Parts: sequence; structure tokens; C-alpha cells
Amino acid sequence: MPVGMANFPQMPRIEGLRLGTAMSGIKTAQRRDLVVIEVPEGATVAGTFTRNAFCAAPVTVAREHLQACRLRDAAPRYLVINTGNANAGTGEVGMRDARATCAELAGLVDVDESAVLPFSTGVIGETLPMDRLLAGLPAALRGLDDGTAGWQAAAEGILTTDTRPKGASLTIAMGDETVTINGISKGSGMIQPNMATMLGFVATDAAIPPGVLDELLREAVDHSFNCITVDGDTSTNDACMLIATGSGPAVDDPQRLAVFRDGLQRVMNELAQAIVRDGEGATKFVTLQVDGAVTRQEALDVAFTVAHSPLVKTAMAASDANWGRILAAVGRAPVVDFDVSRVTIDLGSVRLVEQGGRAPGYTEEAGSEVMAQEEIGIRIDLARGQRAATVWTTDLTREYVAINADYRT
Repeated sequence: MPVGMANFPQMPRIEGLRLGTAMSGIKTAQRRDLVVIEVPEGATVAGTFTRNAFCAAPVTVAREHLQACRLRDAAPRYLVINTGNANAGTGEVGMRDARATCAELAGLVDVDESAVLPFSTGVIGETLPMDRLLAGLPAALRGLDDGTAGWQAAAEGILTTDTRPKGASLTIAMGDETVTINGISKGSGMIQPNMATMLGFVATDAAIPPGVLDELLREAVDHSFNCITVDGDTSTNDACMLIATGSGPAVDDPQRLAVFRDGLQRVMNELAQAIVRDGEGATKFVTLQVDGAVTRQEALDVAFTVAHSPLVKTAMAASDANWGRILAAVGRAPVVDFDVSRVTIDLGSVRLVEQGGRAPGYTEEAGSEVMAQEEIGIRIDLARGQRAATVWTTDLTREYVAINADYRT
């Protein structure tokens, strides 16, 4: 069961942007597994993609098409997403299928093939059932919707092992006007983005130039999706797209840019944390805060070392206050000239470690009380600099093993 309650939010309409879904039977009958997102003319689009060397065919094609649009000073007009099959590890056949999907949709809506970006998620190493996928495109187009129902159906249509759709929405003041930011994401396992299996699609009615949009997306992803981990595995298919339709206020001065940047980060954080809360088999949502680092990367290295420790994660699952596992993980992080005598570690409000060992006031009862909670905070202060970072992760349960042992069956 996912950690924490989460109802799908109301999504205000973003003029010109519509979402449609279909049940095409790619892996499972009678479930939404094909999504089309229609982008209005005049929009700007930015994207970040997985750095996995075995990136999926749709990732390669999406990058190529996005670049082709930029070269002709245009933006993609349609995104097409399928679940149930990742079209990764499929060689030249996979590339042909990804391009054929774009060509089919482009023909149906009368746009250039490069104006369509493909995305896939699901099982690696199997070719797409192209007959069923292509047959589902007209139904997805007929169902295009610009309201909450369209967003929620799309959020459901991109799920794999997820247990619930993930969405976030925010309306912010921009002078006398307002700007809306809507987003959906998917991901539950194979989560450690490096750009989580994760996909994210975020749209706003703000008017933002391509270069600024690229910068905003990279920054927001670095502090959200790139700060989550369930199991330390980076997918072949990760992608996050940001669409600015331009139907609303222009983000055209430093003050407006700061307001929008803050709003975008809040939406991205909510979507990223929703993935962790729905991590495969997760029963705990864990926030790792590392302070006092020389660089942000150093803080991230320490946080991820703890977050990826199977011993720490299984202790969390058992609500076992085995603080020595946290201490050991911090100690093996790749930090140069590490003075452990200066490090402090807190579990919630309970001090675990100081001056190189267990804090004098620590009790097993106090530690166990924190570990029994659904949401756990761990704060590590390296006391060697001014930089900090936050990472969100889960525990590691028997259910995680069961889900992944049976994933293809």
C-alpha cells in the first residue's frame, strides 16, 4: 500500500492542451495503456531524458524529434505514451516501431512526423504489439479532453506497477493574472533517475522562451526527480517533459521568473515524492537531509549512500532502531578527509550520533518510536561546509521482492 493518503487533484484547464487515452491491450486487456497529449501551436517544450546507455528507442526518437522541432523554430504538437512495453533493448526493430508510431499519429492529425514525440514504459526486451498500439490511436484522439477527467485518465494510462495515479496542480499569482501548472507522473520501481521507471509530464499556460524553459526544467528536475530513489536502478525510459502553452501571462522579468520557478519546483517535488510514496512494496516514506557539506554533490553522495543501503532500508521496514546501520552507511560515503567526530545524526527529533559514537542521551525506546512511524526523517550534519541536499526514499520489504520476482508473469 502507498504511504499517505492522496486524492487526484482538480486540474484547471490549460487552453489548447488536451489529453486522450485508449485501451489498446498492449499488455493487459481492458485497461488504459495508450495516452496522447495534444500541444497547441505556439507552445514551447523542454525535455530531460535518462542517461542509461541502453536508452529505449522512444527516448532516442523523442530527443531527435525535439531537436528537429527546435531547428525549425517550432514545438512538438503531440506526445504519445504507451505502457506495458518499454520498447527498450529491442534494437533496430524498436527504432522502426517508435518511428512508425509517430508517423501513424502524424498522419491522423496532419502534422510533420517530427512533431510527434514517443514515450514507452513497461517490460524491457520485448517488441511492441504494433497492430494493437496503432489501432488504439484514433480512440485516444477521439477522447481528447482538457479538464480534470482528461488529466486523471492520462495519469492512469501511464501506470505500470503503480497503485494509484499521481497528479499535482498549482495556480499562482502573476501580477494581476494567474498562472496554472499541472502535472502527472508515473513510477514505482526501477527508481533512481539520472537525467526514476519514471515519466513526468508537466504543463503550464505561461509564456516562456525555449532557452528559459530548458533551464527551469533542468533545475526543477535536479531538485525533485533526481533526488528520489526506491531501489537505486536507473531506467532505460526515464523522461520528464515541460510544456508552456503561452496562452497565459508571460514570464518575462526576474520577479515573475522567481515566482514561477518556486511554483514549478513545488509541483515537481509533489510529483516526485508521490513516486516514492507509491514505491513498490513501500511502507515508509523517508526524508534524508544532509547539511554541512562542502558541495551539494557531496551532500547528495552521503544521502544516496544511506538511501541505497539494503541494511538501512530493511531496518526501516522492520521498524528496527538499528542506528549503527545508518552510521556505517554515512561512514562509507565517498567523502574526502571525513572527520567523523564532527558528524551528528538525528532520527526525527532523536539524536543518534555525535562525537564519533552513540549520543549520550539516546535510548532504544525513543529510536524505536520514530522508526515505527510511516514518515521518517533522518538528518545528517557533516559540519564541514555550507551546502545541503535532500533525498527521498523508501524502506525495502518482502513485497518489493515479490512484485519484481513476478513482474513479467
